[in-house]
Amino acid sequence: MGKPTGFKEFKRETAARRPVELRILDWNEVYLDIAEEKLKLQGARCMDCGIPFCHGPAGCPLGNIIPEWSDLIYKGRWHDAIEMLHKTNNFPEFTGRICPAPCEEACVLGINEKPVTIKSIEQNIIDHAFKEGWIKPCPPAMRTDKKVAVVGSGPAGLGCAAQLNKAGHQVTVFERADRIGGLLMYGIPNFKLEKHIVNRRVDLMKAEGINFVTSANVGFNIKVADLRRDFDAIVLCGGSTLARDIDVPGRDLNGIHLAMTYLPMQNKTTLGNRIPEREFINAKGKHVIILGGGDTGADCLGTAIRQGCKSVQQFELLPKPPTVRVQDMPWPYWPMIYRVSSAHEEAAVPTGHDVRDFAINTKSFSGENGVVKKLQGIRLEWEMQGSRPVKMKEIPGSEFTLDCDLCLLALGFISPEPEGPISQLGVKLDQRGNVLVDQNYMSNISGVFAAGDMRRGQSLVVWAISEGRQAAVGVDEFLMGRSDLPKMKLF
Repeated sequence: MGKPTGFKEFKRETAARRPVELRILDWNEVYLDIAEEKLKLQGARCMDCGIPFCHGPAGCPLGNIIPEWSDLIYKGRWHDAIEMLHKTNNFPEFTGRICPAPCEEACVLGINEKPVTIKSIEQNIIDHAFKEGWIKPCPPAMRTDKKVAVVGSGPAGLGCAAQLNKAGHQVTVFERADRIGGLLMYGIPNFKLEKHIVNRRVDLMKAEGINFVTSANVGFNIKVADLRRDFDAIVLCGGSTLARDIDVPGRDLNGIHLAMTYLPMQNKTTLGNRIPEREFINAKGKHVIILGGGDTGADCLGTAIRQGCKSVQQFELLPKPPTVRVQDMPWPYWPMIYRVSSAHEEAAVPTGHDVRDFAINTKSFSGENGVVKKLQGIRLEWEMQGSRPVKMKEIPGSEFTLDCDLCLLALGFISPEPEGPISQLGVKLDQRGNVLVDQNYMSNISGVFAAGDMRRGQSLVVWAISEGRQAAVGVDEFLMGRSDLPKMKLF
């Protein structure tokens, strides 16, 4: 431990965000670089606490060895730090930017102080390594004669493919979109994750021998029977893409869209795709209402602001959460507290207040000439058990009507799409509609595996990477009878 008293001497300091008035003019990342010396001091804040909950079950799903690389950064041993980081995480440039950092909420220092800036340190380790030219293709020294098809190129698919390639198998990743990356490419806005960062990693994986096939919709233009014939194993790593909708009068009006219809269009345009104006969903000059208070809703918020919306509001069905941990949110578990993202900060600048409103139920939409113009809502009162809402009722007389030219539904996701490989392969599903697998991530069909959102339901990018890595162990054992790939017990 480099600085035993570091956590007493140095305050938590994260990278600054670019000024709001500048960053909303472009699609570039929000955060500025942090000086190397400042980052070293942040690494010194790690307590060497003895039982590091940050990489335990409540912290990092990848099992990142956080105290070790925090100490290495304090000592200026950057090359050793990236070696340590890559032992558990294939893509720290992704998680360092878009993970909500459950590791920080599980930090022992966070019990009574502000936790270590784990996420910032992680991102800077990998960014420094790329800058120094340390990250180079590392194809396996030997190849097996086994072929594996990975369906889906999101974080689960990429994580699985990377590990299976390290084991020497010939891996082909099938992606139905026109670019590799899944959620990383089209679901997450550029201002949170610039796409050249995704492409940089994909190019490395190609150089390591992984084959990528785009515009390959397995179960449709790519036959499942062909994959079963040509590959020794199949891993289903598609997302939980069946979106939750809303069933109220007026839902069929034009101008009401699912978030994952809206967000990819802007990403494609930023990347140079040409989308006809009549098809492009644009918030410019419109009164925008976003239904759903999660990360996807915040992504819609930041996108609508950059497109030049006239006004924007974000409604959440649940009540406003507390600002700090309460009794039924014990450390080290993730607390459901009130948070302010960069998008919420941007929205508050012109209005002077948070554009979010809580405990709101949408009753109906109304419009003119088939286009939405108004949203009718009502306020709710929630019966609570501690911090947990259990039963709602409408507040009489609290009805309201608001201008609404564009409504974006960011209400979460139900399950993977049942059509395509799921139905054609005949894999069993659990009660939530996710693929049911055993301890080795294999389904009821021999040689067919599943990981990520398709197995566990909608979750974090860091969970998806972890799932992909663990499924790769199961595939390797199935193909070779044993595996030397690192394994964590996540079930």
